[in-house]
Amino acid sequence: MQQILVLSLAAIVDPVIAGAAAVMLLLPEPKRLMFGFVLGALTTSILLGLVIVFALQGTKSSATSTTKRTVDPAVDIAVGVGFLLFATVVATGEWHRWRERRKERKGPQKDKGPSRMQRELSKGSPRLTFAAGAVYEAMPSVIYLAVMHNIVKLNASTLASVLLVVLICVAQIGLILVPLVSFAVAPTWTPKALASAKAWFSRDARRIAVVALTLVGAWLLGRGVITLLK
Repeated sequence: MQQILVLSLAAIVDPVIAGAAAVMLLLPEPKRLMFGFVLGALTTSILLGLVIVFALQGTKSSATSTTKRTVDPAVDIAVGVGFLLFATVVATGEWHRWRERRKERKGPQKDKGPSRMQRELSKGSPRLTFAAGAVYEAMPSVIYLAVMHNIVKLNASTLASVLLVVLICVAQIGLILVPLVSFAVAPTWTPKALASAKAWFSRDARRIAVVALTLVGAWLLGRGVITLLK
């Protein structure tokens, strides 16, 4: 359960979701657009999550349980080390330098403009935002799949598994859900608060990424080592 919570927090920081929210906030009637996106995203992610969880629960066997003590810790350790290495690369500035060198090798790039999702969102139709949310969540991230795998390992009841899937799916679109709720409660204050939050994130994005990657990596590595030594 603790690992599910940690991975869920990591899933909240989704640059695509953040970009979609930024586009919709600049359009007329952002509440309707964000509501459409949230509804589409939740519909797909919850259905997909339930299919994954109950399909895996149905295929569990004694062979799986006998190898669990060695396979699961190894995966935790490998992923944890990967997160920590990436945090180091970002902290030292090597990631930024690598991106700059890559841009130099490619030479001047023609501005491609907004992404396809952003172009569709800019049309300002709740139906389109519903479709955009549904399509995006149909391509689950590694973190999403890891969370669903951990839900399976809990061996919880059917009701508890369903509730966990729903809560995780709600949490991972928090970057859109929070401003949507805020707009409904405080429509005047919300745009100013979002502008301040965006400025803070842009200023401290590198530090935030390093802290998040380090926390998740350390947790996974520690959990894997402790489980392996038991």
